[in-house]
Amino acid sequence: MAMHLSTKRWQDQLILLIGLWLILTPWALGYAPNTLESLNAIVVGALMVVLAAFDLYKTYLWAVLINAMAAVWVAFSPWVLHYTFARPLAANAIVVGVAVLVLAIWELRSDPELHQQWESTKPVS
Repeated sequence: MAMHLSTKRWQDQLILLIGLWLILTPWALGYAPNTLESLNAIVVGALMVVLAAFDLYKTYLWAVLINAMAAVWVAFSPWVLHYTFARPLAANAIVVGVAVLVLAIWELRSDPELHQQWESTKPVS
């Protein structure tokens, strides 16, 4: 029984939208786009969008794992890049990072194609 794309990859659709939001946050929250924290949001948001788009086309374990790592980076970037003083931007990064990480883990745990790909990466004993 084949699942419809919209129900099967809904996590990727949300990650794509969240990534687009992350790209737009410097302007939406009133921060200069040429600061380190804004460039971080733009670059990582673009990465999330591209990876989610790949994953919407065909499920790729590597794309989900990289998006999960990008999510962890985004969530911790306010401390690593020292922009916790920019509270709206920092809070947004934390929320976006946690949301994308939860969606990526949900997808990893629930998508049978990802389970098959994961199993194929394990060495044969």
